Amino acid sequence: MLDKSKKERKRNSIEPLINERIKYSHIRLIDVSGSQLGIYAFNDALNMASNAGLDLVMISEKSDPPVCRIIDYGKYKFTQEKKAKEARKKQHNVTIKEVKMRYKIDIHDYKVRINQALRFLQAGDKVKANVTFRGREIQHANLAVELLDKMAHDLSHIAEIQQPPAKDGKNIIMILSPKKI
Repeated sequence: MLDKSKKERKRNSIEPLINERIKYSHIRLIDVSGSQLGIYAFNDALNMASNAGLDLVMISEKSDPPVCRIIDYGKYKFTQEKKAKEARKKQHNVTIKEVKMRYKIDIHDYKVRINQALRFLQAGDKVKANVTFRGREIQHANLAVELLDKMAHDLSHIAEIQQPPAKDGKNIIMILSPKKI
């Protein structure tokens, strides 16, 4: 009862079928240069690949007949991994940074929060501005909305409003995202 681990099964399902693992009687064959050779019996195609010192790799299993290519599998796998690594390098994960304040904030404290938000936006992150209320302060929600509008106006040169001020329990939240240049 040797059962493959989930990781091993997942890896095998992603990797293309090569050489003897291909279980089709006839396949459409593409040579090293990329030109189509036509439909061949599997054994003939495998012999052609082994005579060239290369591998027979399944490219598309869904077509009828399946498409296989004669290539150096080691080199093919290396280039695929290199492309995936480059794609991971280029992607930027956007995180949401939070700036908390009260609706009765002093001018200096407000400027500190603006500078924090400015630093986050320049780094390419989104900013979640959060105005918190305690007790009966929630009756003054209009003051918090005005404060968030003022913040959006002060940061309008670098940010745009992604989500306008909205009530969330005892908080009012607004999300700003960096402007696309």
